[in-house]
Amino acid sequence: MLEVSHLHKQFGDLTAINDISFKLVPGEILGFLGPNGAGKSTTMKVITGFLAPSSGTVTVWGCDVATDPLGAQKHLGYLPEGAPLYEEMTPRTFLAFIAEVRGITGAESADRIRSVVSTMSLEAVLDQRIETLSKGFKRRVGLAQAILHDPDVLILDEPTDGLDPVQKHHVREMIQGLSKDKIVIISTHILEEVTAVCSRAIIIAGGSVLADCTPDELESRSRYHLATTIRFSGEEQLNTHRDALSTLEDVSGTDVSASSVELTLFPGETEGSSQRVAQQAVEYLRGHDADVTGIFQERGRLDEVFREITGLEVRH
Repeated sequence: MLEVSHLHKQFGDLTAINDISFKLVPGEILGFLGPNGAGKSTTMKVITGFLAPSSGTVTVWGCDVATDPLGAQKHLGYLPEGAPLYEEMTPRTFLAFIAEVRGITGAESADRIRSVVSTMSLEAVLDQRIETLSKGFKRRVGLAQAILHDPDVLILDEPTDGLDPVQKHHVREMIQGLSKDKIVIISTHILEEVTAVCSRAIIIAGGSVLADCTPDELESRSRYHLATTIRFSGEEQLNTHRDALSTLEDVSGTDVSASSVELTLFPGETEGSSQRVAQQAVEYLRGHDADVTGIFQERGRLDEVFREITGLEVRH
């Protein structure tokens, strides 16, 4: 288990972490969600022993990070923000160096390096100087070193930063595959990261925890939760049908997207109203031969929930 208890961190007059507490067990993927400067990276640095807390404790598999840092760090894999690397090395020599630091030698070292190189698809750049690699490849080298020793706890600060969509998907699959018997913590301000891979989400701002729940529970707090959104072929079609759809029996309100081609119908608060709104909308669209390109029921919009909780904007 990993346990963070009443963690505080001060930098002079600045409170970077303000009484953060949580516990994690193997199989959980925790997403730290928050804007820049929220305290995500600082919390991770304290958990890994890179920074000492002003007060509070962190224990990893029973080892106190402050009093037994090496004991705790044996269980930890860490990808810091920016993935700092020895750029004069190649990925091959860098990973061999990390293996030696971790006490992995001989055939085991070769096996582990071969495994992480395959997982992160580094074969093509294995003997190229790290300083010449793209941002995406540098990120993958950083991820490879974080998982090289098969850690019990994997801490990833912005793990998909700089990766293209295909690489992001690959990394997310890797994280989900690892999480079956490990604890994974991901720091991000990209909302899709949380819904894609996390089983639990903590929203922090100003160093304080503002929400701690599952991504589904966060989405259910959105006013769009279970609303019905219709995507029309164009603005003219939306305007033609908007008034009639707005007056359907169980519709309590509407919203038009910035693109002016999507109309969202909000259900009332009575039980089953969301299903009735969806059914009534479909029946109306069919009966009036409306030109639509899609209709779906919303899960909820995390960006709206995030702004409501923090009062801040978030990157998509």
